[in-house]
This record gives sequence, C-alpha cells and structure tokens, in this order.
Amino acid sequence: MQSIDHSVAYILNHYPKVSHTFIRREILELERRGFRIVRFAMRGWKDHLVDPDDLAEVNRTSFVLKAGATGLACACAMILARSPRKFISAAWLAAKMMRGSDRLAIWHLIYLAEACWITRQLKKYQIGHLHAHFGTNPAEVALLVAVLANVSYSFTVHGPEEFDKVHSIHLAKKVERAAFVVAISSFCRSQIYRVIAHQLWSKVKVVHCGVDDAFGGGDRLEVPRSNRLVCVGRLCEQKGQLLLIEAVRDLAGDGRDFKVVLVGDGELRHELEEMIARYNLERYVEITGWASAERVKREIFSAQAVVLPSFAEGLPLALIEAMAMGRPVITTFVNGIPELVVDGKTGWLFPAGSKSDIVTAIRSCLDAPRELLEEMARNGRERVLQRHDLSRQAELLAGLFSSELGVCRDNTRNGRRAISSSPDEQQVCQTC
Repeated sequence: MQSIDHSVAYILNHYPKVSHTFIRREILELERRGFRIVRFAMRGWKDHLVDPDDLAEVNRTSFVLKAGATGLACACAMILARSPRKFISAAWLAAKMMRGSDRLAIWHLIYLAEACWITRQLKKYQIGHLHAHFGTNPAEVALLVAVLANVSYSFTVHGPEEFDKVHSIHLAKKVERAAFVVAISSFCRSQIYRVIAHQLWSKVKVVHCGVDDAFGGGDRLEVPRSNRLVCVGRLCEQKGQLLLIEAVRDLAGDGRDFKVVLVGDGELRHELEEMIARYNLERYVEITGWASAERVKREIFSAQAVVLPSFAEGLPLALIEAMAMGRPVITTFVNGIPELVVDGKTGWLFPAGSKSDIVTAIRSCLDAPRELLEEMARNGRERVLQRHDLSRQAELLAGLFSSELGVCRDNTRNGRRAISSSPDEQQVCQTC
C-alpha cells in the first residue's frame, strides 16, 4: 500500500476513553493504510483503563494539559515572540468565539493556550493537516492551531450535543474555515446544513463510524432464548434509562421472567439505583458499572436483544456493535438511528419518550419466535457490514485526507511554500 508522505494530527478532548473506541479504530485503520497519525488530547492520561488497546494508546498520545499552567503560558509567550501576527490573529479569533458562547471567556483563552502548546509540538512532525473529533472545543482548538501553524483542518460532528448549541459553539464559523467536515450520518449532515450557507454544503461529507468485519464473529448469530436484555451506554438523561426502569416496572407486573442489564456508569446511577429499590426491581434490573470492551461483548452475546431507549443520539456505537454481533435491537426513532435500524427487519423501533411503546416493543421481543430473532440477527449484521465496515469508511476518510494533503504537495512543487520566520513555524503551503 502506498505510503502517505505527510502526517495528520488528531486533536481530541479526552482520549483514550472507553466510549471512544470508534476513534481508536479509525486512527489505527488509517495508520494501517500508511498515514502517520499524531495524537493530541487535552486529558486522559490519568484515567483508569482496562482495555489493552486503550492502554497502548496512552503511550502514543501527547496530553496538552499535562504541561500545566506554566507550560501553556510559556508556549503562548514563545508564539507571541516569534510569530506575533499569527498569535494576534488567533487571539482575535478566540475573542470572537467568546461572543454568545455558553462558556466563560477564560475557557476560550485556555483553548488558545492549548493551541499554542500544540503548535509548538508540531515542529517535531511534518504535519500537513489537522483533524478534530466533535464540533465543540476540539474543533475550536484545531481552528486556532490551523491559524498559528498555517495548516488546514477538518473535524467530525457527531451530535446531539453540537446541535443543542450550534450558535454558542459557532459551528457555522468552524465549518466555514474548515477544509471539510465529516458527519457521521445523513441526519447529522442535515443539521449542519441548517446552520451554514448553501454554498458551503459541499464541504460536508458523510463517513460512518466503523466496526471490523470480525467484531462479532459470524459463528455466533444464534440468538439465545435468555429473556435477557442489555442496555449499553452512559447512565445519563439522554439515554432514557429512567423511562426504561418505568417500563420494567410495568413488565414485572405481568409476572414475566426477564432481566435488564444496564452496562455503564454515569451521573444518573444513584437515581437509577434508588428507583430500582423503590419499585422492588432488584430481581429484574442489574447495573454493572463501567465495563471493559470484552465484558461489553460478553453481555451482548448473552442477550436476546439490546435495548436503547434514547431521547437524543448521534448514531450510537452500542447499536452498531450489537447488530454486528448478531443481536436484534430495541430502540427509538431519533436522529440517525432509523438510517441503521429497520423496524421489523433488524429490531423494533418505537417513539422516544413513550413508556407504553417501550413496553410493547419489549413484549414483542420476549414473545418473538426464534426464527424471527435469528432473521433479525442476520439482517442486522448484514446491514452494519454494508454501512459501517471499518475498512470502507476509513477509505472514504483517507481519500479526504489524501486530497487535502495533495493540495499541499502540489502547491509546494509550484514554489508556493510559506517562509517561516522561525524554526517553530511549520513550512507548509499557504493555501493550507
């Protein structure tokens, strides 16, 4: 496979992280294709991680906030002294980001300091392009680094958080200045279209989160008749677990023998535990807390179906992985989910927020004949491997990066290379 002669820097807020395995897969697949991916994360080095792949990523990642206040201040002073015009341009842009922001002004100054620190680190690499995951502060830091280092940048939008505050995070401004923007679903793309000018629509490209073909193993599509339902995700308001417990209470009144396992942890755990105790549902509900990737797989393989009653989502990895592993899913008609889940074919879809519809969907699953469950398992796995094959999605992203890096190479050959005023400024083409 032909090697790419430029590096791409990934800018992330928190990495590695249990819930960000899709980013790790993406990075490793791009590296397999010959890209050199330089990882920058604001935080994550202190996390308790159990997955060996996540632990390996810690050693491959440069952590910005590990430099401390002194390190960030020194980086700002160095950039100001050696590249005053670029620093002033970046500072002016950070000031613009303060207007209408949902964060205090000090945060945008911190983002500027983080950008200065990353820019100082770039002298170690031949960075041709920056890419951030999420349209919130990682995209802002990438934008500021792009100004300071004179390189191009792009970012991936996931939702739903970005769409809850498109104006306060200045999403349109970030898209306007980006080389391109990745949306993880067609719905996600449509929400970006809403806030940008029509002439910028061509910048928005759909690239799905990917899973390996071997992720679930094709030999385990036989769905167990376990009456065990698994819900994987952070315990928080948007995932809808409180409503799920209300539904479990109604189902328990039917005298059914079943169990719901909540795999994950989060800010709602205490409230969920109180609700389970108040309704005497300890027999029916289990909370595992944070789990390793292997534990999550075991829980999904033991389940008759995976249930996710979300109120808001991007396109949840838990559903993608469950379907790849050959399990029907029970979930809601929100955001990008109906692009993946086909009601009656790969699982059950129901309106978000409706307890009666959750109850009906779960009853249908528990009563479904084995033949229907296994047909759903086959359909679901086939659909995921069609739409979310890691190799195919990484190829799309690689093409976008290669196209942008090619602009840099072409302009360099034509002699239009920016002349740096110091060794700390990256000598890359002015169009980047």
